Amino acid sequence: MAKGDPGASTRGRRAAPRSRKAATGDPELVQLLTPSGERIDSVTGPDGVEYRVDFTDEEYRGLYRDLVLVRKLDAEATALQRQGELGLWASLLGQEAAQVGSGRALRAQDMAFPTYREHGVLYCRGIDPIMPLGLFRGVDQGGWDPNEFKFNMYTIVIGAQTLHATGYAMGVAMDGKTGGEDGEAVIAYFGDGATSQGDVNEAFVWASVFNAPLVFFCQNNQYAISEPLERQTRVPLYRRAAGFGFPGVRVDGNDVLATYAVARHALDNARNGQGPSLIEAYTYRMGAHTTSDDPTRYRIASEVEAWQAKDPIARMKAFLEREKIADSDFFAEVDEQARREAIDLRERVLAMPNPEPVTMFDHVYPNGSPLLDEQRTQFNRYFDSFEGSAH
Repeated sequence: MAKGDPGASTRGRRAAPRSRKAATGDPELVQLLTPSGERIDSVTGPDGVEYRVDFTDEEYRGLYRDLVLVRKLDAEATALQRQGELGLWASLLGQEAAQVGSGRALRAQDMAFPTYREHGVLYCRGIDPIMPLGLFRGVDQGGWDPNEFKFNMYTIVIGAQTLHATGYAMGVAMDGKTGGEDGEAVIAYFGDGATSQGDVNEAFVWASVFNAPLVFFCQNNQYAISEPLERQTRVPLYRRAAGFGFPGVRVDGNDVLATYAVARHALDNARNGQGPSLIEAYTYRMGAHTTSDDPTRYRIASEVEAWQAKDPIARMKAFLEREKIADSDFFAEVDEQARREAIDLRERVLAMPNPEPVTMFDHVYPNGSPLLDEQRTQFNRYFDSFEGSAH
């Protein structure tokens, strides 16, 4: 995705382009696409920045394709877990626009630090979607190369990746890789619950003081597992940035266009040496926190239904139909592609070989260790003792 820079002139077909001070119903929310699919030409956020995108029709269709494919692959992973083929899965259902919008705003040289739910960003970075499924199936420890894809390993410890991202971004600045259009930027993903962790607040301090080229991207999906947002904060999360000395902005996280525009602006600032910023992508987790969670125990059906009306895929489809950018043949073709890719993903997961238990000792240290060798020998002796027995 090469276009869409905020501040650029807009093109493409749209019914009634308008410029707004802020999004309908929420003066603090940057929005370029309403839930009904109405396109807003530009919007000036509370930070005083005018946000807009400049996409060709093909690029609009590409964003829709991304959203649909990411959702379908995520749904397939959830089904695999329910059938006992994965140990656990953290679904991104409802958060596709936040991830695709920010993921497509990244440039090739930028580095991303995910949680365990950024399957959409992973997809946008060109990583085979089967890679995290090996981790959740328990057959490997996550198999992609962070340096090759500029996408770090999934992080289970809540908020820890923000410190990793801060250190990496400080290194980028110290290496002199900022200050121009070809500079490098770093993005750190985390949820609303993570903002209560010490790691995240420490990352804010260090990033601010050292002017790190880092975008903190908070996907506020309204719940830290079962804890609602009001148990985490008394002010909008993006406002916390001011206390640490850098800008913050809230974007409609179900709007892929606005998310792209806001993320692109923040990343451009970072790579040009203007330091860190915080984006609060205001969205909603439509499903469970993970497949071990039951969200019906802590939220009501009417709340879920209200957010379903803001579905990121439905609004993008409505926009494409409204502007006659896509027709029924296109939507059918995307659905068929999603179906084929989901079947392929399932078949490859089921074909994954079970690793030998002793391989848990592989890759612990790059050059091995006498203590590790001793442990491996003891484990092999223990494991072999079961051979031919009734155990």
